[in-house]
Amino acid sequence: MQTQLEFHSPDFRDPDGQGNTYNPDIQGRTLAAYLSQKFRDRGFDGQVIEEDWGWMIELKREPFPLWLGCASHGGSDGWLVFIEPSKPIVRKWFKKFDTRAEVSVTAKIFEEVVTESGATNLKWWSGDEPGRK
Repeated sequence: MQTQLEFHSPDFRDPDGQGNTYNPDIQGRTLAAYLSQKFRDRGFDGQVIEEDWGWMIELKREPFPLWLGCASHGGSDGWLVFIEPSKPIVRKWFKKFDTRAEVSVTAKIFEEVVTESGATNLKWWSGDEPGRK
């Protein structure tokens, strides 16, 4: 499944330039706030949690956790956002859940939101794609 979207936009740099609390070289607070609001507008949770690798935006918790991760990537205006779960099947307790439909809807909304923002050079990746860092 293609769950990682790389793109370029100068609009999401953090205005104070401070970056992440855990890793000041990682930008993305502004991007996380933007995505959070856009997903809340569409009925998702949208809570932002700062992580050491960037920012996590919780979208849903049931029937399985669904969230976006985002951080700066590949230059001053490069970004990478990924959708979790990135696997077609997840297990929660003793049940299996097919994630493909929910992840597909999330990816479609996400691409619309990013495209509306004026982002360029959009490229979808899968986590296990050859040549992916």
